[in-house]
Amino acid sequence: MPRKDLLDIASLSDEELMSLLDNTVQMKEVFTRSVKKVPTLRGRTVLMLFYENSTRTSTSFEIAAKRLSADVINFDIGTSSVRKGESVRETIETLEAMRCEYVVVRHPMAGFAQTLASMTGMSVINAGDGRHAHPTQALLDAHTIREAMAMGNLQGKKILIAGDVLHSRVARSTSTIFKRLGAEVAFMGPGSLLPKSSPFPQFTSYDEAMQWGPDVMYLLRVQMERQTAPYYPSNSEFHKLYGVTAERLKEVSDKGIYLMHPGPFNRGVEICDDAVTYERSLINTQVENGVAARMSVLYGLKPQVASFGE
Repeated sequence: MPRKDLLDIASLSDEELMSLLDNTVQMKEVFTRSVKKVPTLRGRTVLMLFYENSTRTSTSFEIAAKRLSADVINFDIGTSSVRKGESVRETIETLEAMRCEYVVVRHPMAGFAQTLASMTGMSVINAGDGRHAHPTQALLDAHTIREAMAMGNLQGKKILIAGDVLHSRVARSTSTIFKRLGAEVAFMGPGSLLPKSSPFPQFTSYDEAMQWGPDVMYLLRVQMERQTAPYYPSNSEFHKLYGVTAERLKEVSDKGIYLMHPGPFNRGVEICDDAVTYERSLINTQVENGVAARMSVLYGLKPQVASFGE
């Protein structure tokens, strides 16, 4: 049976994972056409259900859906009946009655997308649930590295994920996909922002992490909104000890290391201004590839609800 939902990376089979990545390549070719649109999802509706703020992910999904010729509804949580106590089931029943086939959901509670998927025949796409998962970010990041290195897999490459790993759903999803594609993965940051246990090496010293020899440095935003206590002395101290400073950028450049960041940035904390435009920065490429990866996901899922005329 075709997959209905995308909730995390771990639940994808190897065949499904490679199909999504390969289709991302095909979707990106649409960008080169004079008319950047295909009729694949004409007559289908994609609902954007964001309980947390988002710019890159929500905009990327909206562009992806429209390039596949789908209609898009942005469900305004702030003005909806959710604020009046409407339950999730009532919200879903209302949306199904409106004949939506896909729902892209972001929520501060881990597992929310899975709960939602169990209650509806609509295809549910997890756009981030608490600290748990962000699968489409992982897909676009894997595609970006494969594209930059002209590799079908990432066998033998070393990827250092640096910063606020503890609070990061991005770190959980990207480390999973990078490992499945054959890469070696390590974490780096202050001990207070690293998980207590991990299947990957962990460095609390920037110099030790560089001695490990990464091919890619994946910088994470320090998620101050998820921190309930001080995890490090100050932003300037974090930048000094763990950030890509202007001085460290020269070393990164000399070693030919690729830089990535899921955005948005905390400039002067995990990253300096010049790092964004560094010649091996893949940050803007990640944004572009986000549309293609999300087009691939929408294309690959099969809702279990009837559309008009079916």
